[in-house]
Order: sequence, then structure tokens, then C-alpha cells
Amino acid sequence: MSGGSVRPATLLAGQNVLHPHSPAEHSITVLWWVMLGGAWIGLTLVAVLLVLGWVRRNRDALPFGGGERAATRLVVGLGIVTPILVLTGLFLWSDIFVIRSTAAPARGSTALTVQVTGHQWFWEIRYPGMKAVTANELHIPVDTRVNVVGTTADVIHSLWVPELNRKIDLIPGRTNSVLLYADRVGTYPGQCAEFCGLQHAHMELLVVAEPRARFEQWLHGESGSARPGTGAEAQRGQQLFLTEGCADCHQIRGTSAQGQVGPDLTHVASRTTLAGATIPNDRTDLTAWLRDPQRAKPGNKMPELPLSSRDIAALVSYLEELK
Repeated sequence: MSGGSVRPATLLAGQNVLHPHSPAEHSITVLWWVMLGGAWIGLTLVAVLLVLGWVRRNRDALPFGGGERAATRLVVGLGIVTPILVLTGLFLWSDIFVIRSTAAPARGSTALTVQVTGHQWFWEIRYPGMKAVTANELHIPVDTRVNVVGTTADVIHSLWVPELNRKIDLIPGRTNSVLLYADRVGTYPGQCAEFCGLQHAHMELLVVAEPRARFEQWLHGESGSARPGTGAEAQRGQQLFLTEGCADCHQIRGTSAQGQVGPDLTHVASRTTLAGATIPNDRTDLTAWLRDPQRAKPGNKMPELPLSSRDIAALVSYLEELK
């Protein structure tokens, strides 16, 4: 391997299903706590009965009297009637409150639609009606119902943002939808929740919820074409990008680079992360990533190009201007 290193540790933390920031996830969390509480009550009851049975194992009567008839009533009541009532209640609760609140949004019920496509191993994100294309960072306006329509370009993936809603499977040739709604400004980590290959664990996603005005500004900027490199170093980097194989896999709108294998890099410098949200988007990590992409993410489809340190520095200077 060539020199340099990329920090492979994940940048994401706080994927907490019990820390809801949307009505949909709140309903899931409440159901989870109810089921946990019921499970503890049931376990406690069973434990108490076992202890009583052990203590009175040499006596003919149960502690509350009644003999065999009381024992039969106890078995029927706690072993048959109670489970039926509890499970029926949980089923109705799930159907009426949880499934309906977390279901895919009805047509016309959302203010924004976003298309997400799973790849091995990154997320491609598009905003229909706009030219904006980004990767691994899904921006949405806060307090807004967003319809996320997902599919996959290769194998089965599963999109899950634990603090906002349930997961959805992304299946080849089909689309699936989920409602995302964030009740406060913040960054919410997500994950591929279906094993999809070697780097499944490093296929992560950031959902950035921001005020409407800031989101509109971001979306407008992402929809524009890339600006030409400024300065001799960046211009040389742009030329290298177009001639040394990068353009065969990546697209940069406004240039001749029209590759569709890897992420769109038109505004790559505006992202906070790289490589499926596993490394920070700074000069050090970007340089190490270009030098040896397999070191940080073994099995990814980006090859190690025969570039000198000077060439890599020029490429980094160009990519850092793509904001």
C-alpha cells in the first residue's frame, strides 16, 4: 500500500430509536416502552408464581386456597385469557396508531419529494424538478413532511433513520416510500439496515434538517453547475480529473465528466463527509482517500490511480473548490 492513512472510524453517533424527533418515531417509541413494561410485568408475575410454587411445593393448597379448581382458573386466566387480551390490545394499538402514523405518505400529502438510490456503498440523492444531485447527505426543511422515494441500483438495501421513522427496503426494479419529518433543526444519522456486501457497515447517511430559508439556499446552490477551477493548481487538477480516469466514474455538471458509477461530485466540497459518511471531508482525509481508497473502505469500486503526490495535491485543490 502507498503511504498515508484514512481514519476509518465512523463519524456518526447517536442512532437512537428511543430518541424520537418526529411524530412517526414517537409512536414507535411509545409502543416499545409499553411492550417493555408489559414484558417486565409478565416476567415479574411468572417469577413470583415460581417462587410461591417452590415455597409451597410440599403443601396441598395454593396460598390463596381453592385447591385444583383454583389452579385451573389460574392457568386459564393467566396462561390463556390474559395473553389473548394483551396481544389483541397491542395489535390494535399497532394498527391504529403506529402503522398508520409511520406508513408511506399519501399522494399529495407532502411538501417535498426526494429520491434516494442505494449503491454499493453510498446513497445517491436527487430532488425531482431540480438539477441537484448529492450523496450521503439528505437535506430537508425542518417541520416539513418529506416523501422519500427509495430504490436501488444493485442489491437490496434498507434505508433507516432511527430518530425520524421506521426502515424501508430498497429492492431492484421497485420503489418504496417513507415519510421523514424532523421537529427540530439538527443532523440525524441513518444507516443501511440490510446486509448488502463487504462495506455494508460503512454505508451511512446524514439527514440534515434546517430552516426553510437555509434549505432553499442550499438546494439552489446544489442545482447549479460546477465552476471552473481557479488558480494554476486547481486548473491543473481539473484537467487531471477529466483525463486520468476520474471522469469515467464520476459526474461534474458543467464539464465533460459524465460518469455514473460513483457519486456525483459537482458540489462535493459542500459535503461534510466522504466515502459513505465514514470519513470527514477535509484536505488530509481527501488526500489519503485519493491516494489509497481501498485502505479506508476495502472492496469499494474506486480504483487506486497511478498518480504522483503532486497530481493528487492538484486534484484535491480542484475538488475543494467544488462548493
